[in-house]
Amino acid sequence: MEKNTGKTETLNYIIRRLNAYQHRVALTSIGIDGEKSDQVTQTPKPEIVVPEGMLFVTSEQHYLQKQLLAKITDVSESRTALGRLITAQSLEAGKVLLSGPSTTGGLKRMITSLAANGVQTTIVDGALSRKALASPAVTDAMILATGAALSINIPQLVRKTAAVYRLISLPTMEEAIAEKLDLIEQGIWGIDETGGIHDLGIRSALMLNASNRSHLTRHGNRIYVSGAVSDNLLEQLRLSEEKICLIIRDFTRMFALPETVDRFLQSKHEIRSLYGGKLLAVTANPVAPSGYKLKSDVLREEMQKTLGIPVYDVRELKEYES
Repeated sequence: MEKNTGKTETLNYIIRRLNAYQHRVALTSIGIDGEKSDQVTQTPKPEIVVPEGMLFVTSEQHYLQKQLLAKITDVSESRTALGRLITAQSLEAGKVLLSGPSTTGGLKRMITSLAANGVQTTIVDGALSRKALASPAVTDAMILATGAALSINIPQLVRKTAAVYRLISLPTMEEAIAEKLDLIEQGIWGIDETGGIHDLGIRSALMLNASNRSHLTRHGNRIYVSGAVSDNLLEQLRLSEEKICLIIRDFTRMFALPETVDRFLQSKHEIRSLYGGKLLAVTANPVAPSGYKLKSDVLREEMQKTLGIPVYDVRELKEYES
């Protein structure tokens, strides 16, 4: 949800827990993680500790900076800005810098390849504003990191986190229509009563205006937006006298403000997605970069009551520390 919300702490906790099981795990990242300090804020960051025997995928440049012994098991043919991707198995516990695939397609291919070679679980370390790689079209489930870095006001922090959770939990379309829409990569489309799909001639939500708004419902009230969903699009659709069913690819395509989404839904319209997201848990870091600290138990209780799913402060889970 924000920098300094405890994402790497959460990652290290999961790695430690998984290491206790006879489970073949691979680890990678969609950004650059494991650095000692944040390149933007220059604040200290927790480093990533890989246990003995775990696979990890990182760039050539960062593989050379590892602080452990490892055995290379694969070198990719495709290149990234930091060199080819190296898959290796750690021969001892130690620290690594992670920089894996940066695209949805690259990540999907890597996960498939790892699974074909016996990996049971691939953990993908996310990044701020890179939730697209947590799309249910790519990964099976996610854990969302939030905390006082986003807001030191607990009710506001809970509201902001709940807004993202609502998008992750959107109802999905029936499978037959979802399969057809999945093949569409651009534009705004209408779906008629028989399930027929029609190109509305609008390339993106940014091109929608009052003059072409009336075209949106000429094939029915179900409208599919393949790309980003903006505030303007929701406001234009909200004015429709018909009940609109807006269909989006998944929660990562929603760029409208939470208040705009709420106004749209309160106007008796609905939003559905092709892919249903699965949020396993939320981790909440009660400490802000300024040093201000929220009461961890109050934060977790309020957030869990609103979300209805487990909420953890991983630093409070002492019984699992090694």
